[in-house]
Amino acid sequence: MPKIKLEGMEKLQVKLKKNVQMSDVKRVVKENGKSLQEAAQRKAPVDTGTLKRSIGLEIRDGGLTAEIEPTAEYAAYVEYGTRYMNAQPYMRPSYTAQKGKFKSDLKKLTR
Repeated sequence: MPKIKLEGMEKLQVKLKKNVQMSDVKRVVKENGKSLQEAAQRKAPVDTGTLKRSIGLEIRDGGLTAEIEPTAEYAAYVEYGTRYMNAQPYMRPSYTAQKGKFKSDLKKLTR
């Protein structure tokens, strides 16, 4: 699966440290991570349920990073398709939908 990197995290962390409690930021990261995991699980196509169950959430970097990743070996084939099978995206649409909410939640903290 491709990794998604957000630019400008250092500047954001400095601003957040000045304006809000880090516990609030960690709460927003955790809540949005959980929402993204749930959305991806809802959108994942189900045959045996293995793919859906493999979508995990890991909180890292002291609570500042939420990593949502499917661990099923065939997860990328379902997401992107193959020459024999059409793509059935479940991670990208979930990420796109959650990204706006996450940004909005962080902006609310910095006001």
